[in-house]
Amino acid sequence: MAQALRPNTAGSLFATDGKAHPLQDTLLAVTVVLGVTAFITSFFHSLHLLSSWAGLVGILTGAYGQWISETTRERFGLIVGLGAAGVGFFIGMAHGGLFGGIW
Repeated sequence: MAQALRPNTAGSLFATDGKAHPLQDTLLAVTVVLGVTAFITSFFHSLHLLSSWAGLVGILTGAYGQWISETTRERFGLIVGLGAAGVGFFIGMAHGGLFGGIW
């Protein structure tokens, strides 16, 4: 009857250990949103400022999220967001950079 005492965490999207992780979940959401934004805007040459800045901030939030993450699900989502942010950042840098090609 040990199964009756275990919490059911199979349906949980973020916390696989049965505990709440509000900071990690927030960092995950911010990283994914910034990564998707950087990735999509990197396809447009004129949006290089948005893609490079969103990518840079997404990389920084994702790196901090990886440092403090506690579950595998958090790390998986952070890696997806970090990858998208990295691609968007580097393509944005190739199109003009963080400051619009001034420096």
